[in-house]
Amino acid sequence: MIDERIKKVARILIEHSLNIKKDDLFLISGSPVAAPLISEVYDQALQKGAHPHVRLGLESLSEIYYSQATHDQLQYISPLDEFEIQHIDARLSIISPENTRYMSTVDPNKQAVRSRSQQPLHNMFLKRAASGDLRWCVTMFPTNAAAQDAEMSLRMYEDFVYRAAQVQEPDPILFWKNMEKKQRHIQEILGKKETIRIIADDTDISFNVKERKWISCFGKENFPDGEIFTGPLEDSTEGYIHFSFPLVYGGRRVDDVKLWFKEGVVVKATAANGLDFLESMIQMDDGSKRLGELAFGTNYGINVYTKNILFDEKIGGTMHIALGSGYPETGSSNTSGLHWDMVIDLRKAGRVVADDEIIFKNGIFVV
Repeated sequence: MIDERIKKVARILIEHSLNIKKDDLFLISGSPVAAPLISEVYDQALQKGAHPHVRLGLESLSEIYYSQATHDQLQYISPLDEFEIQHIDARLSIISPENTRYMSTVDPNKQAVRSRSQQPLHNMFLKRAASGDLRWCVTMFPTNAAAQDAEMSLRMYEDFVYRAAQVQEPDPILFWKNMEKKQRHIQEILGKKETIRIIADDTDISFNVKERKWISCFGKENFPDGEIFTGPLEDSTEGYIHFSFPLVYGGRRVDDVKLWFKEGVVVKATAANGLDFLESMIQMDDGSKRLGELAFGTNYGINVYTKNILFDEKIGGTMHIALGSGYPETGSSNTSGLHWDMVIDLRKAGRVVADDEIIFKNGIFVV
């Protein structure tokens, strides 16, 4: 029998996150291991009168692709992918890894070439999303691989994921709507600030956010959710930052990362391991050297690091920045084939100063 929590998650995704309606062309993507959630979402979308389409992916194909693809193949833009982005009304991407390190031996230069080549598709997606023509959401289906990364049993990890989704609430959708109301006050305060400065252990970094829009996240584009983000001015980032947690991107892990910025650009990077991969991603294109996102994590129901950015960037009391592409709806004009979220923990000894006022201390908003 299907886990009742999966049915509740599917309902939240269909009715709250994506607002699936009659005649929507709806793409659902995930791996075969996520079949229980894919099936339930597909069923509920049909009941809404939508036209769901499922795309199943295999991790093994990516490994084969990067080992065999020529330079021309890496740069190829599929007209099918282009048509899809131009015509779908909604897209659900389900993270469901069977092996979270399946890309560890892939040449990072090939990954960079591929990411650069797909930037036009990514820009098209961002433009449609910013205009409201395309609704999208990324969610998680608990797997053994993800549980291992989080150092939990599968049962413990399932409990963690579904608690973060708040399916135990009498009305989970109401919970997520109320999150919007609770975050609106902070969003309004941040919207009046011009500078943001993060001060923590081995970190002192500042950003200009003048006239940039702060966006409150409450279960729409990500689920589970909980963050307030913007896009800093592209040439404004100054200082250095040391990340509390390992960084994971494209199936690769980099530990003990520290970045230095000058006039918005990364000018130095260090790491205990994975530095070659980190540097290749930073050098991917002109936009990958700059920040596209600055955000506060606001989900205090997520309080442990799991090596899964969908959850880790939402940890209440943390902040994260993203190298690479920004979201046009914030005012960001940074474009790149990269978007790499990097989390810093401020819960023990960190503070955030906005226009000379401390607004966030030891992981808590104090305004």
